[in-house]
Amino acid sequence: MAEDQQFGFEEEFTCSVCLEILRDPVSIPCGHNFCLTCLKGYWDMSRVCSCPQCRRTFAPRPELSRNTVLNEAIKKLKTTGFGSPRSRNYGSSRDVTCDACTGKKFRAVKSCLTCMASFCQRHLQPHFEGDALKHHKLVDSDRNLKEKLCAKHQRSLEIFCKTDETCICTMCVVTKHSGHKMVELETERGQKQKQLGATMSEIRRRLQEKKKTLKEIRRAVKQMKISVDKEVEENEKSFIDLIHCIEEAHRKLTERIREHEKREMEKAEGVTEQLETEIEELKRRDAELKELSETKDHVQFLQNFSSLCVLPTDGDSLITTVTTDFSSEELRKELSCLKKSLEKIGQWDIMPLSLSGHEASVFILQPPEPQSREEFLQCEFVV
Repeated sequence: MAEDQQFGFEEEFTCSVCLEILRDPVSIPCGHNFCLTCLKGYWDMSRVCSCPQCRRTFAPRPELSRNTVLNEAIKKLKTTGFGSPRSRNYGSSRDVTCDACTGKKFRAVKSCLTCMASFCQRHLQPHFEGDALKHHKLVDSDRNLKEKLCAKHQRSLEIFCKTDETCICTMCVVTKHSGHKMVELETERGQKQKQLGATMSEIRRRLQEKKKTLKEIRRAVKQMKISVDKEVEENEKSFIDLIHCIEEAHRKLTERIREHEKREMEKAEGVTEQLETEIEELKRRDAELKELSETKDHVQFLQNFSSLCVLPTDGDSLITTVTTDFSSEELRKELSCLKKSLEKIGQWDIMPLSLSGHEASVFILQPPEPQSREEFLQCEFVV
């Protein structure tokens, strides 16, 4: 609050020429105050001696004398932190600035469509005080005043031609747009405002529908992701169990085949050892018989004949056989069927499930269509 009061004082003690706190303030007959040097310089460059603020003219040029009371008041206020106007009240490149200010320009508060100029609070005052300016049309400060002028007649646009759907000036009414249907800008604005309201309502309705649809899609996507993750997890568990089952079956079958191999090897080794012993015995007996047959001594021949000419007894090895072939045709058939089943599973596709009403879409995994009679019969058999 104190800051706002100080700003009010600063406005009162600001020179409208240099926009700074008054230095050597002087008063002129209209009651406005200026810096002594600023006012002299302003009048020296002007043909007419007028007030820079209210434009009142003076003839002859008034004598200037310092306002000592005002000067003392400003000095006392400066001791309390009173300074130059706040920079935020100067116009920046983004603001509409006062066209009447010289030097640094204040921010404009209103624009006059009659004067086609913008004014700060100080320079706008004559529009409220002078009878000639009271009837001017004031609007909020606008940097695009030229767009509100008729390009042909350079007059303000005050009428709306409904026939041509365009804004026109009073000169256009009697020239180019004679006989057209015309209304005041405010009247047309009211009608357009209703259309605008209806359009905005429709846009907002569509916006709500789009937002609702977007929300539903996002919810469906979230549910779909949850369902897919769950399905992938279940399938992964099933395939892991299947892999473990295959590995276990492979391990057991391999163990059984190796056990059979071990038994046959042990049996073959026993037979081999027995046959080798018998072969050695037969070789020894053959050598003895050969030696007996070659002897010249008849007495020795006859004495040893009975003991050597007797055949050794054959062992059981003569009726023992070793299995050389291992057949697993049935196993291969089963594994081949399992392989084909897995290959078919890899060809399954996602198909939509037909539903009635407004139920949510459901998709299921289905096997491909049978490509041959055999596949068809297999499918029928499975069903």
